[in-house]
Amino acid sequence: MAKVVTMGEIMLRLSTPNNEKFIQADEFDVNYGGGEANVAVSLANYCHDAEFVTAVPNNPIGECAVAALRKYNVGTKNIVRSGERLGIYYLETGSAMRASNVVYDRAHSSIATATPDQFDFDAIFADCDWFHFTGITPAVSDSAAELTEAALKAAKAHNVTVSVDLNFRKKLWSSEKAQKVMTNLMQYVDVCIGNEEDAEKVLGFKPGKTDVTSGELELAGYVDIFNQMADKFGFKYIISSLRESFSASNNGWSACIMDGETREFYHSRKYSITPIVDRVGGGDSFAAGLICGLLDKKDMKAALEYAVAASALKHTIPGDFNLVTRADVENLAGGDGSGRVQR
Repeated sequence: MAKVVTMGEIMLRLSTPNNEKFIQADEFDVNYGGGEANVAVSLANYCHDAEFVTAVPNNPIGECAVAALRKYNVGTKNIVRSGERLGIYYLETGSAMRASNVVYDRAHSSIATATPDQFDFDAIFADCDWFHFTGITPAVSDSAAELTEAALKAAKAHNVTVSVDLNFRKKLWSSEKAQKVMTNLMQYVDVCIGNEEDAEKVLGFKPGKTDVTSGELELAGYVDIFNQMADKFGFKYIISSLRESFSASNNGWSACIMDGETREFYHSRKYSITPIVDRVGGGDSFAAGLICGLLDKKDMKAALEYAVAASALKHTIPGDFNLVTRADVENLAGGDGSGRVQR
């Protein structure tokens, strides 16, 4: 199996139980997660050698976050202990027409204050096949953006394939700042993953007349922006997840992909996901499924179907991590979506 390195922030997640609003909650459910950490867990579950790179505080809460990764066989030897705190996010899970709500408490976290000299990137990438990061990490702080670029330079020096999930977070930075920072980082990227908001807010491309709130997708718009992105950045593959948000509990879920060289375009099978148990980490599970499919040497269509099936399953699992196996994903991708009890 391949060695995959991901780098970013792992956080303590405090979520209200039973779809309660924050003002109702007398207690919180505890989980750990974060974009790149979620990807690492998925890939470890698919039996790849997954390593996670981050910084956590040298205290019991930091060690709890590391233990959460070790539980699922993610490598943690490149996690440094520095800084004063683990980032926290609070989640109020929505239902029906009431949207979910996230409140961040991650300023001055360990990864936000980490510096490149704390990591031996040459050693980290010496025997690595793939490196994955997201647009969340550079958004955390200017220092984290510098750390991300240092990692990318080292990865490319070792001929590592690089993927990015653009992941725009308006609560962390503006579109103007995102475009300035992320456009520069695209020179190191081979595989670009995002959605319609990410493409517009992070890189400045808008897909036609698509309106996810109405449930209408104009695929020709994606073909247009994928061509523009391939022309500008030379990506090997450009991918977008396609979420049709009918309500917080009912989504349509599919994806599309383009080969940056041949310009072949493909739209996947669509899943109707209702009721949604937990959509947090859905995009990360999609990215991990795509990476796994491409590392397994699947053609781009099969890799995309694997990714969409994996992420559809994630929506049925509480917490950030997608705790499904290869067999689970392959069964769904192969057409078994019955949900029948497995005896």
